[in-house]
Amino acid sequence: MNDTEVIETARQALLISIEIAAPVLLIGLVVGVSIALVQALTQVQEITLVFVPKILAIFLALFFFLPFMMTRLVVFMESLADRMIGLG
Repeated sequence: MNDTEVIETARQALLISIEIAAPVLLIGLVVGVSIALVQALTQVQEITLVFVPKILAIFLALFFFLPFMMTRLVVFMESLADRMIGLG
């Protein structure tokens, strides 16, 4: 395996990790910003008001996006295993 193949594999791994994490992180970001906006507008500064909806939204996002995440990981792992078999 030469340097180009190693760099390409690492690049693919980073892109897949970003692709898998992005939907859940974006949903957490949107919920957190919207709750912070409501808190700023109503001047209610309760700490738990931010965490509970954000945790629920992230759990729902994980439940919804888990099949997509697993499919992407399985496809990547199969291609990685094919490369490893091709080496030996």
